[in-house]
Amino acid sequence: MGAPETAAILPDLHMLTVIAETRSLTLTARRLGVAKSSVSMRLKNFERTLGVPLVRRTTRSITLTSAGQQLVSETGGSFAHIEQGIAGVKDLAGAPRGLVRITAPVALGRQHIAPAIPGLLQRYPDIRLEIELTDRFVNLVQEGFDLAIRHASRVPESHIATSLCDTRSVLLASAQYLARRGTPGHPADLARHDCLLYLRDGTPSWSFELGSGRRRAERVNVPVRGPLKANNSEVLREAVAGGLGIGMLPDFTAWSGTAPVSLVQVLPDWRPVGFFGERLQAIRPWAPRTPRAVQCVIDHLRTVLGGGFKPSSTAQ
Repeated sequence: MGAPETAAILPDLHMLTVIAETRSLTLTARRLGVAKSSVSMRLKNFERTLGVPLVRRTTRSITLTSAGQQLVSETGGSFAHIEQGIAGVKDLAGAPRGLVRITAPVALGRQHIAPAIPGLLQRYPDIRLEIELTDRFVNLVQEGFDLAIRHASRVPESHIATSLCDTRSVLLASAQYLARRGTPGHPADLARHDCLLYLRDGTPSWSFELGSGRRRAERVNVPVRGPLKANNSEVLREAVAGGLGIGMLPDFTAWSGTAPVSLVQVLPDWRPVGFFGERLQAIRPWAPRTPRAVQCVIDHLRTVLGGGFKPSSTAQ
């Protein structure tokens, strides 16, 4: 294959490396900014040109054949170096610029990320943002995201995390509920209460610790149940405010500006553990260098959120 022919297939080689990352023609099309039908047609033509199948398709996913994997293994690193080089040159051009794709939990995004965006884009007008709010854990590489904003204690070794602020879980109830059912004095009392639960797999239970520092913490694990489960902390907060039960919420929802002031913290001397993470992190896939636009987004969010989340003076 001569140089002109090689140059002609370079875009298709790059497309194949993206397919290897995303395992999806739909996600590949989204990453490349083209129609899915275009990706499918280019892939068929590429296979015809090379004379070998490059992928295996199933109803749920797409995987590489041995020939496809060999091509990606031998050329993928070159494309990564090219992308890094282009990004580095762009960073030398002056103001940070380019598209930054971010994913964040729905409640956190609505309450705290969205208010920070106008200031960011006013300061850096050449940065463009795409923000997807979802409470599912996103595969950043496969789905082409630059950043995930998550409350987490640990992150995969293949990713880099920047701590934005400390965060913690808070146990809340309405005054009306506590007047009707009584106020728990010990975590074990929660087994007799209606508890509003975050939607997760497994047997629902909450863990608490009492004591810190030199004093050895007392730890209690309590099985809990109740009339409602939801995968969104704003939904749980509204149910708590409506008197349905006691809810475990992240502090950024419990004490956001839209939180009802009538909510009461339950068992304030006990620290919930092992539920939501202890830090709010900006997580990105590992790379030798961080694009300047991505770093500017991280720095801005760290400035805005760095003080953490605290109850207002009117909260009970």
